[in-house]
Amino acid sequence: MTTRRGSRVERLDRAVLALVAGTALLFLSVPILIVVPMSFSSASTLAFPPPGFSVRWYRSFFGDPAWLNAAGNSMIVALSSSVSALVFGSLAAYGLVRGSFRGKALIEGNFVAPLIVPPVVKAVALYIVFAQLALLRTYTGLIVSHTILCVPYVVLLMSVAIRSSDIRIEQIAYSLGASWLFMFRKVLLPNLWPSGLAAWILAFIVSFDEIILTFFLFGYRDTIPKRMFVLLEQKVDPTITVIATMLIVLSAMTLVVVALLVRKAGLLASRAS
Repeated sequence: MTTRRGSRVERLDRAVLALVAGTALLFLSVPILIVVPMSFSSASTLAFPPPGFSVRWYRSFFGDPAWLNAAGNSMIVALSSSVSALVFGSLAAYGLVRGSFRGKALIEGNFVAPLIVPPVVKAVALYIVFAQLALLRTYTGLIVSHTILCVPYVVLLMSVAIRSSDIRIEQIAYSLGASWLFMFRKVLLPNLWPSGLAAWILAFIVSFDEIILTFFLFGYRDTIPKRMFVLLEQKVDPTITVIATMLIVLSAMTLVVVALLVRKAGLLASRAS
């Protein structure tokens, strides 16, 4: 009798938990369910529900040189900074995980610090430094600042992946006469590439979505987030819904890819161990 009551209570708890989770998911999905249809609206202003179907705002986006220039700037900065962050962050993560030296905890904290410091503080500090180095309003300055922003994410993710990799495999490679570079290419990299790709995707999204550093450091040049913010201050342009829809699709695809990569990394770690 007690077992039946316990099972009923457990089923009730699961049902309540599923209801709460479903309600929260629906609440979070409401903006998506509104924005995506509005991007195909035939109205001249934002209107929901849309009075008709049209791709006029998609034509407006792809036919506007200002939007395309902003998209090109976003891609250049995001690709460059994410690749740089992946290289430097992966090397730093390997040194922090495998190394043993004084001040290690302090250095680890230094890598995490950019995640804690408010974005405005980082932007002001970099503005002062870049003004002295003549890097304001340049691609180089913005790429360097985005790299600094993205490195902590790569370090955190790659540190977990490297800790999960069996160090005995590396030691065996060294014992057979392999150099560190050979061991990295032939032993470590095949086991870490899913985590590395996931870290790169995360860094790319963080850089692509960054707006505060861009406002302070990029001057008159636009990126997609900066141009969206400026236009929303001036007027409500339905083209914004097109950008939002494409970013939603990109984010959804990214989540699926990252989930598959994390699963792949787990399978490689289990096989290696």
